[in-house]
Amino acid sequence: MGNPGWSPHGSPPTLSTLTLLLLLCGHAHSQCKILRCNAEYVSSTLSLRGGGSPGALRGGGAGAGAGSRGGAGSGGLCRALRSYALCTRRTARTCRGDLAFHSAVHGIEDLMIQHNCSRQGPTAPPPPRGPALPGSGPVRSSGPPAPDPCDYEGQFSRLHGRPPGFLHCASFGDPHVRSFHHHFHTCRVQGAWPLLDNDFLFVQATSSPVASGANATATRKLTIIFKNMQECIDQKVYQAEVDNLPAAFEDGSINGGDRPGGSSLSIQTANPGNHVEIRAAYIGTTIIIRQTAGQLSFSIKVAEDVARAFSAEQDLQLCVGGCPPSQRLSRSERSRRGAITIDSAKQLCKEGLPVEDAYFHSCVFDVLISGDPNFTVAAQAALEDARAFLPDLEKLHLFPSDAGVTLSSGTLLTPLSGLLLLWLCIQ
Repeated sequence: MGNPGWSPHGSPPTLSTLTLLLLLCGHAHSQCKILRCNAEYVSSTLSLRGGGSPGALRGGGAGAGAGSRGGAGSGGLCRALRSYALCTRRTARTCRGDLAFHSAVHGIEDLMIQHNCSRQGPTAPPPPRGPALPGSGPVRSSGPPAPDPCDYEGQFSRLHGRPPGFLHCASFGDPHVRSFHHHFHTCRVQGAWPLLDNDFLFVQATSSPVASGANATATRKLTIIFKNMQECIDQKVYQAEVDNLPAAFEDGSINGGDRPGGSSLSIQTANPGNHVEIRAAYIGTTIIIRQTAGQLSFSIKVAEDVARAFSAEQDLQLCVGGCPPSQRLSRSERSRRGAITIDSAKQLCKEGLPVEDAYFHSCVFDVLISGDPNFTVAAQAALEDARAFLPDLEKLHLFPSDAGVTLSSGTLLTPLSGLLLLWLCIQ
């Protein structure tokens, strides 16, 4: 049997995140040298590929860094991966915001762990001078067309034989935040707070109290920035406010601009003034913005690589860590009574939300505090968006007993589920 992670034909594995083979798509900035790093890695692993017998793979020797799982055949791979990692570090400054770069960095880490490669040790020799490295030369007119560098999902599926992973986040109502990690919080977050802040996308929600003297707030304004991305799009800014939900970016355009991949970013609406959908195919992202009951709601489906492409200074993101503990409503604050009874609020919410999950209890809270039956629509719409966006529908309904699921140990998580306190206070 072959070693884990290797193909049946003995070829070195491809990266488990976006892919090192994005070298074929010309996706790097002119100053970003990730294509060269990718090509050098491919070149350094050519001798490990499937032209020979399994014995030929073992002939690489047990170089330093090869783990027991990798066996002797992993020595060459570990040397190649260390060289690859060194190359990415050298070009990191000029590759900020490049999806291929972030994917390569995450993928190298995955493969080094998988094959027990040490970080210190010999590296692969530099590629020979002369013939162009694989993928580094000009695109030839013959053969299959080059993959579209501004079609993230198509690129990933073509190279991996499966669709990419996606994450879902939403903010709606007073507001309630469902994070990428399936944590559900009810927040005050008055003023401007970032929902997302990564290398490709920035989303900020601005909230104010739902009523005079109330601690509960609702989102009145959303600002979304799609950051400049090589040949795909110009930087685009979208702003929505209550009673002003435009179907265009701030500059009046409805796409990503005049670059070759401009159509990979677009705005659509089937219900002007109440519902807008923004599709960003170049980063595998879809956003829905709605207006109901004098507040705005936000819902996103985003590729995992994009959601996780942020540095330490970008850690404050409600979609990543939920609401900070200081911004979650306390039990006494949630116990505030409005102009409607709990039973009436439950009856109104039950009509559109028969399952008494997080969305139902959020609906009850919103109607109870605001006294506005129209708040039932916000929770219903958020549930429908989650149904459309969640890759795992078993996670659709969150209940008070849910402890939350941590999807990434590398991000800051808030372990306490605010939903439990919400559920207790309205019983």
